[in-house]
Formats: sequence, structure tokens, C-alpha cells
Amino acid sequence: MRRLFTRRETFALAAGATALAAPPVFASAEVTLRLHQFLPETSFVPAHILTPWIEAVERVSNGRIKVQHYPSMQLGGKPSDLVDQVTDGVVDIIWTLPGYTPGRFPRTEVMELPFMVADAAPASAALWDLAQSDMIDTDFRDVHLLGTWVHGPGVIHANKPVHQIADLEGLKLRGPSRVTTKLLEQFGATAVGMPVPSVPEALSRGTIDGALLPWEVSASLKIGELVHHHTQFAGASIYTASFILAMNKGRYASLPDDLKTAIDSVSGAAFSRAAGAAQQAEDIPSRQAAIDLGNEIITISADETPVWKTASQPVIEAWVSEMDARGVQGAALLEAAQALIAQHTA
Repeated sequence: MRRLFTRRETFALAAGATALAAPPVFASAEVTLRLHQFLPETSFVPAHILTPWIEAVERVSNGRIKVQHYPSMQLGGKPSDLVDQVTDGVVDIIWTLPGYTPGRFPRTEVMELPFMVADAAPASAALWDLAQSDMIDTDFRDVHLLGTWVHGPGVIHANKPVHQIADLEGLKLRGPSRVTTKLLEQFGATAVGMPVPSVPEALSRGTIDGALLPWEVSASLKIGELVHHHTQFAGASIYTASFILAMNKGRYASLPDDLKTAIDSVSGAAFSRAAGAAQQAEDIPSRQAAIDLGNEIITISADETPVWKTASQPVIEAWVSEMDARGVQGAALLEAAQALIAQHTA
């Protein structure tokens, strides 16, 4: 049986391999970089992806780079402000979801289309490749991209059982991105956009009836204590969301070449794939936490999923048409993403 990496193992392997391959880093002026993001430091991604990355940067730079980590929007603003903060130079590095700034990163939405992703690791590798070929000079032209990945299969967490599309009718559900809000509306639900940190309070107050979230983040948000029905899919999931770790372009350019090499040696393709793999691995204990609470886990079987796929097709077609109108070849981008996922899955 294939062993799943736990916690920091994936990053120890990925960062270690790239660091060994990198040329020696020689001493230069000490640099302090500020990393700003929206989740508590103890949440999975900050604790087990961002912190190991920070430690790797500091290690391969021989301590010449110091990364200060500011979680939970400690430097001010809302999660939707993070992209402007890094492009304006208010902070040096951000971790965020492109979906928090709708329209800013249109090409990344291809990975968020319904039933695209079953396994976050190959999908994350595919997203990094696609970013290099199609997005560096477009979506990411204003930042230096350090990593981009997707989380594991998305799940419908709700205060009533969802066995079929009709069960979504009238439910107020949190959607994490522009694409998923359109999908929820297509399925008859009322879509409510909000960042992850706002979800528990919205559920507690009854502002929403449920949320689309991966298993991984549900345990730290105590979603299983707030709603008691969880609908997952066999195979490709109803959605996934993209993440970016990005640096101010000018700040990166100002670094000595050896420090650029240090940062890049523990970032990029291997880091992105490892991040996706780690998030999906964390789905297992988080799902178990919901089971331990006595919650209902509903799995839409492979035989039932085509009904959902067919019903979601208008959302995909509308996205392709919208991309075409913006001068982006939507169908070609979708085909390229699917091919890269297949390539990295093989």
C-alpha cells in the first residue's frame, strides 16, 4: 500500500532534494522578508506548508534571509487585500487564494472548474506547469510566483443531507470562488461568497446553511460541530480551489543572485506538488474527525457523478465563452490543463 506523507515529511523531502541540487549560497547582506496570510498560524497550511518553507529558505540561505510570518491578517486588511498588499510592496510575500480577488487571475480558474480534480498532487504539478507556460506574463505578471497548487477534493458540508442536486435547492452555501458560486447557482442553491475565516461565524449565526470546503480545513474550523452532513464524490470532485505563494516582484529583483537562488531552490514545481499532496493527505484525519462526531458522510458514487457533471456543463461552457471574450482561448486552456493533469497522474 502506498504510504501517505504526513505533516512535514513531504516538505522535508522536496526542500531537501532541491536544496542539495542548488549551488552553495554565499554570505551577503542580511534580508528580512515579511509574509502575510489570512489563517491562524496553527492551521494546517501555515503550520505544515508555510512554516517548513520559511525554515527551508532560512536554512539554504545560511541564515542570510529571515522570513517574518504574520498570520490571521495581523498586518491589517482583509484576505481580498493581500494581492494589492504584495504588488504595492506593503508586504514582501503573501499566501492567498486567487479566488479572493475575482477577475484578477482568470486563467487559474481552469483548475476550479467542476469535476476537474481527483488528486491534488498531479493537479498542483499541472497548475505550476500551466502557470509557467500561460500565466507568468499574464495573470502573474505583477508578482514573482513562488508556488501555486490546489487542495484536495472539495466537499459539501451542510445542515441537511445532500444526496442529489435537488437537495441543494434553496440552501445558502458558501462558495470559495467565482466559478463555484456560479456552479451553486446552477444547482439551485443561493451562493454566498466569503473567505474561509468567516465561515464558522456565518454557520453559527445561520447566515449560511453550509459551505464548500476541503476536508483538510474543516477540522480546524470545527465545521463538523456546526453542520452534520458532508457530501463527497468518488473520483473527481465538485470543485477545488487554487492557492498562490507570491513575492513582490521588485523586492525579489533587488535581492543578490545567491539569495534569489536560495529562495527558488525550495520553491517552484517540487514545492507546489508537495503542497497539494500535503493538503490532500490531511483530508484523512479531518474526515475521521467528522466521523468521530457521529456525522453523516455521503459519497456520490462513480455511477451517480455523471448526472452532476452533465448539470455542471453550462458553467464550464459559460466560462470558456467568457475567457474567449477576454482574449483567452478558454477551450484550449481547459484542454491543456486536462492533458497536464493526465500527464502528471501517469
